[in-house]
Amino acid sequence: MESKGCVKCGGTEVGTKDVAMTGTGLSKLMDIQHNTFTVVFCKKCGYSEFYNKQTSKGSNILDLFLG
Repeated sequence: MESKGCVKCGGTEVGTKDVAMTGTGLSKLMDIQHNTFTVVFCKKCGYSEFYNKQTSKGSNILDLFLG
């Protein structure tokens, strides 16, 4: 049987946050944050995975994180 939950601790409670980051070169110098990600993290141990926000859907992200 396949295990479900966090790959580090097996926890099943997750949280999500949206974050923006700068790129390299001029965008870094000008602090232009055009790279956006959804972070899914385990509430038990803090293990986190970043997903590119432009190409991911919320429920699909949680399915990928929890297995």
